[in-house]
Amino acid sequence: MFFDSHAHLDDQRFDADRDAVIQRAKENKISYILNPGADFASSVKAIDLAAEYEMVYAAVGVHPHEAKTMDEVMLALLRGLTTKPKVKAIGEIGLDFYHLHSPRDVQREWFRKQIRLAKEVSLPIIVHDRDANQEVMDILKEEKAFDTGVLMHCYSGSAELARQYVKLGAYLSIAGPITYNNARKLVEVVETIPLQHLMIETDAPYLTPVPHRGKRNEMAYVKHTAEKIAEIKSISIEEVAFQTTENAKKFFGI
Repeated sequence: MFFDSHAHLDDQRFDADRDAVIQRAKENKISYILNPGADFASSVKAIDLAAEYEMVYAAVGVHPHEAKTMDEVMLALLRGLTTKPKVKAIGEIGLDFYHLHSPRDVQREWFRKQIRLAKEVSLPIIVHDRDANQEVMDILKEEKAFDTGVLMHCYSGSAELARQYVKLGAYLSIAGPITYNNARKLVEVVETIPLQHLMIETDAPYLTPVPHRGKRNEMAYVKHTAEKIAEIKSISIEEVAFQTTENAKKFFGI
């Protein structure tokens, strides 16, 4: 069985065939899917999908792209969502200094405030980090985020940074780019980090793995990421499936 630890099942690209996507996931031995929010509306939709599909769980949060839309009222509304059934984390939250859809200071403010919310309600966080490695690490340490749990979604940093995260008790989630020809840095991460600190994800509909690259990503394809990890670590795909699923169940309290 596989646990897709990060998939945007709520994305409109699944509106036409969501039931079929879920069915293909089941046929490919995906037993659990964690659907994170990217803003308030998608957080609500993630909760609705978790109610509709037994295998789906939700996280609620506002992505750094949307940090500019945040205010204290929305933060209070997010706090209210954390009491809903099957909400297992705050996320995805973090910093994105590549696109800068929201100003840096605004991203920093709402990253910190959502970490504090997670600690207040005793939920782990799912972290988005793009071109902000050191600042993300610094904020996580300053806010003592590791006390309630940190998952670095779609990890893309160095092996050295990965080692620092593992020492702090964090988990790293590996996505489709591990299957790409230019994935040398990520291969080193997978070689270096114990399986006990790894999860797998699709980030569907994004980051489609080989051999489906160029198509819409979906949860059934998470097995290709697992296969690549098994190849890199010279272990069986069954071992990768079992351990990454156990890691995710422990982290999300399932």
